[in-house]
Parts: sequence; C-alpha cells; structure tokens
Amino acid sequence: MNNDIERLLASYPRTRPPLPPALAEIYHDTYVSSREGRGVLYRMTQSLEAWMHRRVAADSRPGQTVLELGAGTLNHLRFESSDEVYDVVEPYKALYERRPEAARVRSFYADVAEVPAENRYDRIISIATLEHVLNLPELVARAATLLRPEGIFAAGIPSEGGFLWGFSWRASVGLSFRLRTGLNYGDLMRHEHANKAREIEAILKHYFANVQTHRFPLPSRQLSLYTFLQCSRARLEHLRTEGMDHNSSCQRPSDIRR
Repeated sequence: MNNDIERLLASYPRTRPPLPPALAEIYHDTYVSSREGRGVLYRMTQSLEAWMHRRVAADSRPGQTVLELGAGTLNHLRFESSDEVYDVVEPYKALYERRPEAARVRSFYADVAEVPAENRYDRIISIATLEHVLNLPELVARAATLLRPEGIFAAGIPSEGGFLWGFSWRASVGLSFRLRTGLNYGDLMRHEHANKAREIEAILKHYFANVQTHRFPLPSRQLSLYTFLQCSRARLEHLRTEGMDHNSSCQRPSDIRR
C-alpha cells in the first residue's frame, strides 16, 4: 500500500461529534423528514437524489440477488426490479418498520456482519449511505467478500467536500433549518457525514480493481452534487493481507446511518 491509503485506512474507525442537546431533541423527526421528503426543500432534494437511485438501479435484472446497505425507509425499492431476491442492512428499525415495501425484502440485518458468510450477491448497493459509515474500510471489505466473482458494488454518494455540494446545502436546507429552528444544520451534517467523497473513492479503489465514476450535474468533483461509483473485480488479496479472508466477518460492528 502507498502512504496515502495507509494513512487513510489508519484513520478508521472514526467517531461522531456529539449533537448539541437542542438538536438531539429533534434529531429523529429531522432525519425521517429528510428521508421521506417532507417539506418543499426536502422534496426538491429527493428529486435530485433520484439521479443516484436511477444510476444504481440501471443494472437491476429479474432474478438477481441484491443486498442494500443502509436501506433507510426502503425508498430505493421502487427503482428496482420486482423479481429480485432483496436483502437489506439497516440498523435503524424505526425507518422501515410497518412500511409496505418491507414485504418485498427477504431478510433484514442490523449490521453487515450479520449477513451469513455463505451468502453471495449479484449486486451490493447503497444510496447516500457510505458517507455516514464510521468504519468504512471494514464495511467495503466485508461487502467485497459477499459478492459473486462477477458481481457489482454500486454506490451513490453526495459529493461531500466539493464546492457545489457545500454551497447547495448551506444555501437551501441549512438556511431554512436555521430560520425555522434557530439551530445550525452544519452541526447535524458534521455529526452525520464521517467521510468525504474523495475518501470514499480512494477506499473503493483500494478494494476493487475496476471503479467507474460518474458525477451529476457536471463531471467535476468540485462542481457536482452527487457521485456514482460502480465497482467490480474485488481485490481479495487486500482482504487477506489485512486479516479479512474471504469467509471472515467484520470484527467490529459497522455503523450504517441514513
């Protein structure tokens, strides 16, 4: 490994800065509102996020076995083929319980380490999830072991760390949140987003030999809102040298939050 990726991997697992008490009191409602598109600005955000859902679902085919990481309110399911075998990793049960889409899911797991080691998936997917994960290398490594040899890992993420992404949330949801509550939305973002887009890309390239990157609306990291990454050809030699063989489970629980 080169020094840059060694330093990056050594920075995990990460910790979340605590929320101010006033923000912690409204955290759950704020979180669910953003996921369900309550309010004009959240609905606008969801319409833009649909680009990520469409890119991730572009390889959806009947009969595939799919694992979604951080499925949240199961809002991605409507973009997928209805004839897939669909499993979900989501620790925040309140987001999906009693939702009608849950009937389409074969198995729910609270942590990727709970997925049986013998399971193999045609696609492992995530939308607006990887930026939240506190031990991202562990999660990606575990996902790589669960893919079929020809399988695909596909992820949509915000272009966190870029100019357009930072400006857009501050000028829209961030400003609205400040006016409505008097609280700083940036505190919530710092609590939630543990990884920047550049870091996520570097980790995926460490664990996969083939990583294709697409951005929206412009191809520049600084001038995009969202990034789509499609990964294949898992580098299983990296898993072995880092102490995670093909049949290993994660040694610590992975934190997946949406």
